[in-house]
Amino acid sequence: MDRESETERRQEIANRIRSLREDNDLTIEDMAQATGRSAKEYAARESGEMDLTFTFLYKCAHKLDVDITELLTGDSPHIKWYSITHPTEGLAINRHSDFEYLHKAPYFKGRLCEPFYVTVPYQPESQNAPIHLSFHRGQELDYILDGHLRFAFEDHIENVGPGDTLLYDSGRGHGIIAVGGEDAHLLAVVLPEDGEII
Repeated sequence: MDRESETERRQEIANRIRSLREDNDLTIEDMAQATGRSAKEYAARESGEMDLTFTFLYKCAHKLDVDITELLTGDSPHIKWYSITHPTEGLAINRHSDFEYLHKAPYFKGRLCEPFYVTVPYQPESQNAPIHLSFHRGQELDYILDGHLRFAFEDHIENVGPGDTLLYDSGRGHGIIAVGGEDAHLLAVVLPEDGEII
Protein backbone atom coordinates (compact mmCIF):
# COMPACT_ATOMS: atom_id res chain seq x y z
CA MET A 1 0.00 0.00 0.00
CA ASP A 2 1.50 3.38 -0.98
CA ARG A 3 1.87 6.26 1.47
CA GLU A 4 -1.11 8.21 0.03
CA SER A 5 -3.42 5.18 0.24
CA GLU A 6 -2.23 4.48 3.79
CA THR A 7 -2.97 8.10 4.79
CA GLU A 8 -6.45 7.89 3.24
CA ARG A 9 -7.16 4.60 5.02
CA ARG A 10 -5.96 6.02 8.36
CA GLN A 11 -8.28 9.01 7.86
CA GLU A 12 -11.26 6.75 7.09
CA ILE A 13 -10.64 4.75 10.27
CA ALA A 14 -10.20 7.93 12.32
CA ASN A 15 -13.48 9.28 10.94
CA ARG A 16 -15.28 6.07 11.94
CA ILE A 17 -13.91 6.34 15.46
CA ARG A 18 -15.05 9.97 15.74
CA SER A 19 -18.53 9.13 14.41
CA LEU A 20 -18.94 6.20 16.79
CA ARG A 21 -17.69 8.29 19.71
CA GLU A 22 -20.24 11.00 18.92
CA ASP A 23 -23.02 8.42 18.40
CA ASN A 24 -22.26 7.04 21.85
CA ASP A 25 -22.21 10.52 23.47
CA LEU A 26 -18.61 10.03 24.58
CA THR A 27 -16.18 12.91 24.99
CA ILE A 28 -12.59 13.07 23.84
CA GLU A 29 -11.65 12.84 27.52
CA ASP A 30 -13.70 9.62 27.90
CA MET A 31 -11.86 8.04 24.97
CA ALA A 32 -8.49 9.36 26.09
CA GLN A 33 -8.95 7.67 29.45
CA ALA A 34 -10.13 4.41 27.83
CA THR A 35 -7.12 4.29 25.50
CA GLY A 36 -4.54 5.41 28.05
CA ARG A 37 -3.65 8.59 26.13
CA SER A 38 -3.74 12.28 26.97
CA ALA A 39 -6.72 14.16 25.53
CA LYS A 40 -4.34 15.97 23.16
CA GLU A 41 -2.78 12.74 21.86
CA TYR A 42 -6.17 11.03 21.56
CA ALA A 43 -7.53 14.00 19.57
CA ALA A 44 -4.51 13.85 17.23
CA ARG A 45 -5.16 10.15 16.57
CA GLU A 46 -8.90 10.65 16.10
CA SER A 47 -8.24 13.45 13.62
CA GLY A 48 -5.90 11.20 11.62
CA GLU A 49 -2.80 13.27 12.37
CA MET A 50 -1.06 10.39 14.20
CA ASP A 51 -0.75 6.69 13.39
CA LEU A 52 -3.36 4.36 14.84
CA THR A 53 -1.58 1.52 16.61
CA PHE A 54 -3.17 -1.89 17.03
CA THR A 55 -3.40 -1.40 20.80
CA PHE A 56 -5.09 1.99 20.34
CA LEU A 57 -7.63 0.51 17.87
CA TYR A 58 -8.26 -2.47 20.14
CA LYS A 59 -9.00 -0.19 23.11
CA CYS A 60 -11.23 2.09 20.98
CA ALA A 61 -13.23 -0.91 19.75
CA HIS A 62 -13.72 -2.10 23.32
CA LYS A 63 -14.87 1.31 24.58
CA LEU A 64 -17.15 1.85 21.58
CA ASP A 65 -18.59 -1.68 21.96
CA VAL A 66 -17.87 -2.67 18.36
CA ASP A 67 -15.76 -5.31 16.70
CA ILE A 68 -12.32 -4.08 15.63
CA THR A 69 -13.23 -5.16 12.07
CA GLU A 70 -15.97 -2.53 12.03
CA LEU A 71 -13.44 0.18 12.91
CA LEU A 72 -11.07 -0.98 10.18
CA THR A 73 -13.53 -1.64 7.34
CA GLY A 74 -16.93 -0.19 8.22
CA ASP A 75 -18.36 -3.75 7.90
CA SER A 76 -19.61 -5.90 10.74
CA PRO A 77 -18.55 -9.55 11.06
CA HIS A 78 -21.21 -11.82 9.56
CA ILE A 79 -19.80 -15.38 9.42
CA LYS A 80 -21.61 -17.40 12.07
CA TRP A 81 -20.31 -20.97 12.30
CA TYR A 82 -16.75 -21.24 10.99
CA SER A 83 -14.07 -19.30 9.16
CA ILE A 84 -11.23 -20.45 6.91
CA THR A 85 -8.55 -17.96 5.97
CA HIS A 86 -5.87 -19.04 3.49
CA PRO A 87 -2.18 -18.18 4.01
CA THR A 88 -2.11 -14.91 2.06
CA GLU A 89 -5.59 -13.80 3.12
CA GLY A 90 -6.78 -11.74 6.07
CA LEU A 91 -7.40 -8.15 7.05
CA ALA A 92 -4.13 -6.19 7.00
CA ILE A 93 -3.35 -3.83 9.86
CA ASN A 94 -0.04 -2.08 9.15
CA ARG A 95 0.57 -0.33 12.43
CA HIS A 96 2.94 -0.01 15.41
CA SER A 97 6.65 0.25 14.70
CA ASP A 98 6.28 -1.18 11.20
CA PHE A 99 4.87 -4.48 12.49
CA GLU A 100 2.41 -5.98 10.02
CA TYR A 101 -0.69 -7.63 11.42
CA LEU A 102 -2.88 -9.85 9.24
CA HIS A 103 -6.15 -10.61 11.06
CA LYS A 104 -6.94 -14.22 10.27
CA ALA A 105 -10.69 -14.28 11.07
CA PRO A 106 -12.01 -10.71 10.80
CA TYR A 107 -15.54 -11.59 9.67
CA PHE A 108 -16.28 -14.34 12.20
CA LYS A 109 -19.16 -13.00 14.28
CA GLY A 110 -18.97 -13.23 18.06
CA ARG A 111 -15.38 -14.51 18.17
CA LEU A 112 -13.81 -14.77 21.61
CA CYS A 113 -10.27 -14.08 20.42
CA GLU A 114 -8.39 -12.01 17.85
CA PRO A 115 -5.99 -14.18 15.77
CA PHE A 116 -3.17 -12.43 13.88
CA TYR A 117 -0.28 -13.45 11.66
CA VAL A 118 2.37 -10.92 12.66
CA THR A 119 5.52 -9.89 10.79
CA VAL A 120 8.14 -8.33 13.07
CA PRO A 121 10.78 -6.60 10.94
CA TYR A 122 14.42 -6.77 11.92
CA GLN A 123 15.57 -3.21 12.67
CA PRO A 124 19.27 -2.69 13.50
CA GLU A 125 18.50 0.55 15.38
CA SER A 126 16.24 -1.28 17.86
CA GLN A 127 18.86 -3.82 18.96
CA ASN A 128 20.34 -1.74 21.79
CA ALA A 129 17.32 0.45 22.51
CA PRO A 130 14.68 -0.18 25.21
CA ILE A 131 11.83 -2.34 23.88
CA HIS A 132 8.55 -0.43 23.53
CA LEU A 133 5.96 -1.91 25.90
CA SER A 134 2.26 -2.23 25.06
CA PHE A 135 -0.73 -2.89 27.32
CA HIS A 136 -4.19 -4.29 26.49
CA ARG A 137 -6.63 -6.05 28.80
CA GLY A 138 -6.72 -9.83 28.78
CA GLN A 139 -4.17 -12.42 27.74
CA GLU A 140 -2.10 -13.04 24.63
CA LEU A 141 -0.68 -16.24 23.20
CA ASP A 142 2.21 -15.92 20.71
CA TYR A 143 3.55 -18.93 18.77
CA ILE A 144 6.84 -18.20 16.99
CA LEU A 145 6.79 -19.53 13.43
CA ASP A 146 10.22 -18.41 12.21
CA GLY A 147 12.99 -15.99 13.06
CA HIS A 148 14.13 -15.01 16.53
CA LEU A 149 12.66 -12.49 18.95
CA ARG A 150 13.64 -10.70 22.12
CA PHE A 151 10.54 -10.63 24.33
CA ALA A 152 10.17 -8.08 27.12
CA PHE A 153 7.64 -8.53 29.90
CA GLU A 154 7.92 -5.62 32.32
CA ASP A 155 11.58 -5.87 33.42
CA HIS A 156 12.10 -9.48 32.24
CA ILE A 157 13.85 -10.19 28.92
CA GLU A 158 13.74 -13.55 27.12
CA ASN A 159 15.06 -14.71 23.74
CA VAL A 160 12.68 -16.99 21.83
CA GLY A 161 12.65 -18.73 18.46
CA PRO A 162 10.72 -21.09 16.18
CA GLY A 163 8.34 -23.37 18.04
CA ASP A 164 8.42 -21.36 21.28
CA THR A 165 5.07 -20.33 22.75
CA LEU A 166 4.45 -17.28 24.93
CA LEU A 167 1.30 -16.86 27.04
CA TYR A 168 1.04 -13.78 29.22
CA ASP A 169 -1.15 -11.19 30.93
CA SER A 170 -1.29 -8.55 28.19
CA GLY A 171 -2.57 -5.94 30.65
CA ARG A 172 1.03 -5.68 31.84
CA GLY A 173 3.86 -4.17 29.81
CA HIS A 174 5.04 -6.42 26.98
CA GLY A 175 6.91 -5.99 23.72
CA ILE A 176 9.09 -7.74 21.14
CA ILE A 177 11.79 -7.01 18.61
CA ALA A 178 13.28 -9.25 15.92
CA VAL A 179 16.91 -10.26 16.51
CA GLY A 180 19.48 -12.26 14.59
CA GLY A 181 19.46 -10.15 11.44
CA GLU A 182 16.16 -11.32 9.97
CA ASP A 183 12.43 -10.67 10.21
CA ALA A 184 10.35 -12.94 12.45
CA HIS A 185 6.80 -14.23 12.08
CA LEU A 186 4.38 -15.38 14.74
CA LEU A 187 0.78 -16.33 15.29
CA ALA A 188 -0.61 -14.00 17.96
CA VAL A 189 -3.96 -14.73 19.59
CA VAL A 190 -5.37 -11.92 21.73
CA LEU A 191 -7.86 -13.12 24.36
CA PRO A 192 -9.96 -10.30 25.83
CA GLU A 193 -10.47 -10.11 29.59
CA ASP A 194 -13.34 -12.23 30.96
CA GLY A 195 -14.13 -13.56 27.46
CA GLU A 196 -15.51 -10.18 26.41
CA ILE A 197 -16.28 -10.08 22.70
CA ILE A 198 -14.69 -7.11 20.96
